[in-house]
Amino acid sequence: MVNPLTAQGVTVVVVGYAIAPKGTLDQMVDQVARSLVFVQKQYPRNEGIYLCGHSAGAHLAAMMLLANWTKHGVTPNLKGFFLVSGIYDLEPIMHTSVNDPLLLTLEDARRNSPQRLLEVGLMQPVDPDCHILVIVGHHDSPEFHRQSREFYQTLCRAGWKSSFKGVHDVDHFEIIWKLTQPDYVLTQVGRASLHHGQHGSCYSPDTQGDLGRRGAQWNHRAGFLASRRLGDLTIGIECCPTCFLYFTSLRNSPR
Repeated sequence: MVNPLTAQGVTVVVVGYAIAPKGTLDQMVDQVARSLVFVQKQYPRNEGIYLCGHSAGAHLAAMMLLANWTKHGVTPNLKGFFLVSGIYDLEPIMHTSVNDPLLLTLEDARRNSPQRLLEVGLMQPVDPDCHILVIVGHHDSPEFHRQSREFYQTLCRAGWKSSFKGVHDVDHFEIIWKLTQPDYVLTQVGRASLHHGQHGSCYSPDTQGDLGRRGAQWNHRAGFLASRRLGDLTIGIECCPTCFLYFTSLRNSPR
C-alpha cells in the first residue's frame, strides 16, 4: 500500500491508536488529534497536513474538522482530507453488533458524529484552501453511500471546499487495498495531490527518533504518515501530499 507513495519520495509511517473495547471512541478521537498536534509542533514550518481515513478511519479523520485545537495550544496546518468509505453518523450503528465492543450511548454517538455536529454548527473551515474529498466504492453498502453523499452535501452547505467521488467496481475493502497498485485511480489522485506541493527529500517524525526515509511502522492498526518537503524539514500522515495521515481498520468491524 505504501510503495506507490515511497516511490515518489514520500515517507510513510503507521500511527497507532487504542481500539475498542480497550479504548473508548472519545479516546480514539483525542489520540488522533494529539498525533496531529505532535506533527505540527515538531515541524511548524510544514506546507500542509493531509489526512486520509478509510471506514472507521474516515470517521476519525472527519472528526478532526471539528477538533478544538485551542486546548492543545497549536492548530495543525490542515490542507486536505481524503475520506474513503466512511461513516459520519454513528446513531445507526448503535443498534447493530458493531456496537458490542464500542458500547456507545446515544450521547456518545451524537458527540462523535461529524455529520450531526456539522448540521448543528455548520462550522466554517479554518483554512478556506483546505479541500475535502469524500470517496465511496461502487459496491459499498447503501448506508455507506447514503452517509458519504449526505456528509458531502453538508460540507458544501457549510462552505467547505469539497468534492465527491465514486470509485467504480470496488467494494468496501478493495477500495483501500488497491492503493498498492500504481495505476489505481485513488493512487493517482494521491500522486496528483503530491505534485501540487514542493519536491524534495522526505522524513518522518517519531517521538523516539527518525524512522527513516522509506517508511516505517509504529502500529499496524491505525494508519500511515506520509510527507513532503517542508523547507528544511518534512513530515507526514499517510497517503498523500505534504503531510498525510491515514487511518484504517482491517477488520470487518468499524473499530
